[in-house]
Amino acid sequence: MARVKGGFTTRRRRKKTLKLAKGYFGSKHALYKTAHEQVMHSLKYAYRDRRQLKREMRKLWIARINAACRMNDMSYSTFMHGLKLAEVNVNRKMLSEIAIADPEGFKALTDLAKEQLAK
Repeated sequence: MARVKGGFTTRRRRKKTLKLAKGYFGSKHALYKTAHEQVMHSLKYAYRDRRQLKREMRKLWIARINAACRMNDMSYSTFMHGLKLAEVNVNRKMLSEIAIADPEGFKALTDLAKEQLAK
């Protein structure tokens, strides 16, 4: 069987990996084997963290809403239940922005939730 030299294809694949490893510390950006290992880990972390970011942001929004609710003598869970009863469909991201930027508007929402819970 004839010998196959993988010149162009192999070089192109390795250059692609080394390009992805640009900026890595030490030999991880220069040597193919270590660069390939690090790139594979980095891609795995990037995939995982794109999903974790969504969880972390939701946790942050809930913490902000809860803090604003506590300032208005309510808990987060009762506030959200009151909004659901009042048929107010505002997502947590917007509620946290309202809590930060417009405390009076958020107080109006807590008052609305309290009214619905009192019924």
